[in-house]
Amino acid sequence: MTGIALKIGLTPEHACSYLPDEQERLMVLLEDKYRSPEGYEALLNAGFRRSGNDLYRPHCQACNACQSLRLDVTRFEPSSSQKRIRQRNRALHITLSSQDKPEYYDLFARYIHERHHDGSMYPATRGQYDHFLLCDWMNPYFIEFHRQQQLVAVAVTDPLPQSLSAMYTFFDPAHADLSLGTFAILTQIELARRMNRHWLYLGYQVDGCRKMKYKTHFHPYELLIGHEWKSEHSCEE
Repeated sequence: MTGIALKIGLTPEHACSYLPDEQERLMVLLEDKYRSPEGYEALLNAGFRRSGNDLYRPHCQACNACQSLRLDVTRFEPSSSQKRIRQRNRALHITLSSQDKPEYYDLFARYIHERHHDGSMYPATRGQYDHFLLCDWMNPYFIEFHRQQQLVAVAVTDPLPQSLSAMYTFFDPAHADLSLGTFAILTQIELARRMNRHWLYLGYQVDGCRKMKYKTHFHPYELLIGHEWKSEHSCEE
């Protein structure tokens, strides 16, 4: 994306969603040119993310803690704990849908109310769900996880030409013991492999935010530092 001019707008500064002592400002794309799977993938490579129809990236004056993270699914090797989680969920029935269903919102609302009652998405509303996850210019995948006919989790992921982009996972809080968030990422890694995709984008890694640390448990990953993707090992040097 270096050298490509984008028509963008900047949001006013507001309280950061990840770091309570920081102020957040977003760079939001204002043109339609890149609102396609191909265009979005190019912007993902430059650190953008999707929220509904909107494409954005952090543009904070005093902080650069948000760093895009992606996994090389062709080289991924599960850890011992991830293998145990995969084994624990072997009885789940997994299906793939490209259409939104009413039961998804019901599960989403229960998840937000019980797991994120202190977050920016509380209280959940149908409009919030639609404007966050759905998209007019691309059909996301909804990966369903069923346990004995009961929908216990949904992982929303965007299918792109060379990658998948994990949007959001929500699950039944009564089944927190299954580590369904981790299992959803493992499932998306396998889906990317079956689709011959190279990357799984996991959004922003924020070292100072405890809720984001799970992303660095999948290896090997790369972080976007400045304008360059760097391996996890070079980031530690």
